[in-house]
Amino acid sequence: MFTERSYTEEALLQMLSQGSNVAFEEIYRRYWKDCYGTAFKVLQDDDACMDVLQDVFVWLWEHRSKVQPNSLKAYLCTAVKFKMLNVIRHNKICVSAIQHYKNSGAPASFIENSIEIKELKLMLNDFIESLPPQAAKIFHLSRNEQLSNKEIAQQMH
Repeated sequence: MFTERSYTEEALLQMLSQGSNVAFEEIYRRYWKDCYGTAFKVLQDDDACMDVLQDVFVWLWEHRSKVQPNSLKAYLCTAVKFKMLNVIRHNKICVSAIQHYKNSGAPASFIENSIEIKELKLMLNDFIESLPPQAAKIFHLSRNEQLSNKEIAQQMH
């Protein structure tokens, strides 16, 4: 077992690029709190923050052979900021469309069948289909089954 001081950031990145789970776990252990803090300052929602962190660290693992930042902490916190912007932008679009129809006085059945809602659903389905199979399953469990991150982790082992 190694301690935090055992490996430099450069060594961890080199090990990560070679597929080292140990390096990935150490990177996560070192930087998740800083990344979470960055996300929580803006989102103020534990589940949303954990989703952002999960997306960022999954992306890091999937692109481990290409990632060569000067500062891993700065790189990860910047990735969290970009991911938060996507979350905020997506939520604003959905909330705006739903609020528009709520304010219109239209019956609920009309709202569900409206063109904009159908388009949003199609966009969401296209996005889900573009995800890797495991990520799509995680998304489904989170959004459709309303499972917590912990429940998803247990179910997915």
